[in-house]
This record gives sequence, C-alpha cells and structure tokens, in this order.
Amino acid sequence: MISERSAPAGAELAGGAAFAPAPASAARRGASSPAPATTRRDLRRASVRAVSVAACVGLWQWASMTRADLGVVTFLNVPAPTDVLAAARELFASPKLWQHLGNSVFRVLAGFAAAGATGVVLGLLIGRSRLAEDTLLPPLEILRPIPGVAWLPLAILMFPSAELSMIFITYMGALFPILIATIHGVGALDPRLIASSRSLGARPLRLFLEVVLPGALPSIVTGMSIGMGTSWFCLVTAEMIGGQYGIGYFTWESYNLQRYPDIVLGMLLIGLLGMVSSALVLRAGAWLTPWQEPKEKGR
Repeated sequence: MISERSAPAGAELAGGAAFAPAPASAARRGASSPAPATTRRDLRRASVRAVSVAACVGLWQWASMTRADLGVVTFLNVPAPTDVLAAARELFASPKLWQHLGNSVFRVLAGFAAAGATGVVLGLLIGRSRLAEDTLLPPLEILRPIPGVAWLPLAILMFPSAELSMIFITYMGALFPILIATIHGVGALDPRLIASSRSLGARPLRLFLEVVLPGALPSIVTGMSIGMGTSWFCLVTAEMIGGQYGIGYFTWESYNLQRYPDIVLGMLLIGLLGMVSSALVLRAGAWLTPWQEPKEKGR
C-alpha cells in the first residue's frame, strides 16, 4: 500500500520526477523575494503590453474618425473609442449594469461548473477505459462540431425555463474543450509511470488518485481555461433566448436598436470578463499543480 503522505506512486521512477517535491534549497530560493532583474523584466513586459493595447486603440480611433475605407473593410459606420467610452459612462451610471453583469456571470459560471464536472469525469473514463472510449466518444464527437447557435431551438424545446436554456448553451460551449483536453492529458501519461506504480502495489483507486489525476491535471486546467472563454463566447447566443438582463442580451438588444457604441461596449465587456475569468482559472490551476514550473520563453 502506498503511503498517503508520500509522493504519487512511482513518482521517482520512469519519468515520474515531475511529481517529486523540490529540494529544500530550491524551495528557499522560491520563497525569497524576486531578483531586481526579474522585476525589471516583468515591468518591461507589462509596459510593452500596455503600449500594444494603446496602439490598437489609437489605430481604431484614427480609422473611425477618418472613416477609413480599406476596400474589403470599411470604418464608415464603426463607432470610435470615444463614442464607446461615452456609452460606457452612461451604462456605468445606470442601475442596470449590475443586473446585466450578475445575470451573465451566474449563467456562465453555472454552465461552466456543470461542464467542468461532466467533461473531467467523461474525459477520465474515456482516457482510461477502452470500452468507455468505444461507447461514449463516437456520439460526443458527432455533437462536438455543432455550434452554440444551432443548439438554440433544441434548448428552448428541452428545458421548461429560459434561464435553464441559457445555462445549457454556455454548458455546451465549455464542455468539449474540457473533455478533449482531459482525454489528451490522460493519454499523454507515460505508460512506464503507470507500470511502476502498479509494480509498487498501487490499487486502481490509489493509482487513479495519485498518478492519473495529477498527471492529467495540467491538461485539464488548460481545457478549463479554454472552456471558460468559450462559455463567454456562447453568452450572446444563450441570451438571445429571452430575458431582460445580461451582457449578451444588452449586446443583442443594442444591435436591434442600432446603438452601435453599445454593441462594441457589450463586446468589450464580454472579452474583458472572459479574459479575467480564464486568467483566474489558470491561476487556480497553477496553485493546484505546484510541480509544474512555467517554461521560460525565448526573446
């Protein structure tokens, strides 16, 4: 029997060093304050990113103000950032803002939570069982390419309330990225690590909890980050069903009423919320997988 306090079974053998605890000296180095060079590098990268965003906004402002016509793309009717900023001030002064945000965040989080539970469980089953792969994966692969908007009529027919229908659309958006990432994470495990764990006496449940799940967790986190983004991507489609509140509903209503700055504002809010929520998922994943050291990128 493998001790519960030990590293995952076979971690020291056959490629399992990724799960081994860091040496004490490395832990002390990680606990120390960042070096000045690292701080300067982080500040430089943050500055470059801020300048990149500012340059894009400036280019957008110029194209809208000059009504640039590039042949294939025209900015004749595209609102300028200043127009969107004025629309944002109006929305932020309205009490409807928090109702829009609250409804949308609830729908996305509810759909994402359900998709996370379903996708991880199915992905682990399919990744570890040939029978599950043969029986579950083919119908799921048929459903995977169907876009969220195509689920709209069926969602209305399947669920008794518009709220459940909207949650279902965000659920379908998040499910398949999580599912596929989980399957690939399990399939990428080193077979020698599994064999080493079994040779040390690991029972199936202990093998699953201490070897398979930790080994697939980095891929699961990546899939969840993508799934969170696609949940927000499907939000406009979901909130087309009905209701009076939600960022997607606000964007769709603005399109129907031809309030062009509000359309762009709704798009930007969805993008910002999706970016922040995906970053939070990655941050939580980094906390859950301390053995995964981020790779340093080249210049």
